[in-house]
Amino acid sequence: MTHPFLSRRAVLRSGAAAAALALLEGCGSDAASSGGDAPSSPASAGTAATGGASAAATAAPASYAMPAESRPHTRTFMAWPALEEVWGGQLPAVRQDIAHVAQAVARFEPVVLMARPDQSAQARQLCGSTVEVIDLPVDDLWARDTGPTFVTGSAGLAGVDLNFNGWGNKQTHAEDSQVARRLLDHYGIRRVQAPITGEGGGIEVDGEGTLMATESSWVNENRNPGKSRDQIEAAMKELFGVRKVIWFAGVAGQDITDCHIDALARFAEPGVVVIHRPGPDTPPDIWSRASDQALEVLHATTDAMGRTLRIVDLTEPDLSAVPDPGKDFLATYLNYYVVNGAVIMPRFGDQASDDRAAGILADLHPGREIVPVSINAIAAGGGGIHCSTQQQPEAAAAASSAGAS
Repeated sequence: MTHPFLSRRAVLRSGAAAAALALLEGCGSDAASSGGDAPSSPASAGTAATGGASAAATAAPASYAMPAESRPHTRTFMAWPALEEVWGGQLPAVRQDIAHVAQAVARFEPVVLMARPDQSAQARQLCGSTVEVIDLPVDDLWARDTGPTFVTGSAGLAGVDLNFNGWGNKQTHAEDSQVARRLLDHYGIRRVQAPITGEGGGIEVDGEGTLMATESSWVNENRNPGKSRDQIEAAMKELFGVRKVIWFAGVAGQDITDCHIDALARFAEPGVVVIHRPGPDTPPDIWSRASDQALEVLHATTDAMGRTLRIVDLTEPDLSAVPDPGKDFLATYLNYYVVNGAVIMPRFGDQASDDRAAGILADLHPGREIVPVSINAIAAGGGGIHCSTQQQPEAAAAASSAGAS
């Protein structure tokens, strides 16, 4: 891949992308679909093992499920941004932000940060002794998308490899396309090669059988050419052990992710969805319309357990109060990360909005410490804390939770 970097909020200006600059249509007032009362039976998910024997690609047994992020973690994985061609002059500030996020998470659980061998010494110096740095080649910092998405069950722990392709071949990913396989092989964890292509930031689960996703980031020719939404949904149900997928339209072609769900709607707990909302003075745009459409879907549907969803607004900061945000700034508090005993949330510099968001997250996650971290350099690239982290759940605790669904 030799495509130049496209900010995760940049409008795609190439001729091929111009046709996609629109909010996807087709999600009705109840865009959710549900399967039966149990996860789908396993089907072939790719058989060629590209890692070591301990991480051979397998089909996903029906007993596997993805636990909620709020369940206990064994560790958090992160990645050290490697390429100046991606970040330009922002790279030093972005690395400082990643170090600060890693240090914040490491107060509550082990952090393993992947770095290119020739950059690992700098990563160790900036992150400090509380963060473990391993030599594993990466291109960029988005571990949520490039790393494996973990599932657990009676057979233990497995990692789903979603075949990362640079968000539809929009960015260099020679190393990042191999991160999931290499990381699972490094730890001897079973690898499940997905029959679909996507990213960890494109799925959100409640741990009780419900998954949320945007059509724009999955039912898209740049990831899954020729596959229908029904086919992709069937694969999701099998891979992640869910019974119902709630679909939102999303936005195709206006950011590098094609509108990941983790910047639009998240489960605070089963039955409770927190949704990104524009500020009261924000002019209507394609992102506010995406939020409005998602809100309509949430009001009209139920989760896998048949519950009507409680919806909590999480309003973006006032960009006029944020120092030098830039045109591609991801101004959402929704991209927070739940760790053992805490919530790591972004702090943008709009004190009133930062404090209000912290209060909402404290109410949504009682008993967890709320830890704000300044990440404006990362946000200027269109990403956030959740995008840069990936949890490895504790298999025993997570399996117990999955069994309840």
